[in-house]
Amino acid sequence: MARPRQFDEEEVVKAARDQFWSVGYNGTSMDDLSAATGLGRGSLYGAFGDKHGLFLAALDSYNGDALEAWRTALGGPGPALPKLELHVRNVAEVITGDVEQRGCMMAKSAAELSSVDEDVAERVAAVISGLHSTLRDCIAQAQGEGSLAADAEADSLASLLLAVLRGLEALGKAGATPEVVNGAAVQALALLPRDSTE
Repeated sequence: MARPRQFDEEEVVKAARDQFWSVGYNGTSMDDLSAATGLGRGSLYGAFGDKHGLFLAALDSYNGDALEAWRTALGGPGPALPKLELHVRNVAEVITGDVEQRGCMMAKSAAELSSVDEDVAERVAAVISGLHSTLRDCIAQAQGEGSLAADAEADSLASLLLAVLRGLEALGKAGATPEVVNGAAVQALALLPRDSTE
């Protein structure tokens, strides 16, 4: 009979996530993961199969947290447009406050692995779809409340905002100034078609 695990798997995944997030998949060795998690190779292999399995668990953890944060920010009670505007500004603020320039683990993983790793490509595509849906639902709510033009295409507006927000991430990683990042966020919000009867 297998012995019960003597560690918190969620904490191990979070420690591994920080390691992968900082230096990437290829830059991380099993020795690095042992040091980061405090577990020996045998325990890591026993729990996650291999480095790839642990990486996917770490990526799933990051993606789940990111998607939940967007759903919390854009869902719930209250008028939709102020939530949307606050969310866009908050994303810009997080990007400009990232002094270590670690950026987004999902974006870094996609750049490093999506072209050669189907598991990563599928996970990234699923999260992008989830982020898009969350934006679209918030925009549709704002249209229903009369704060955004009802005849605008919510799906296209969500695509525009998602492209801007992902682009802000790239700008931040490239060393753009806070003025550039925040200015782009404000301009993107200004492009949203307000209801002319407001």
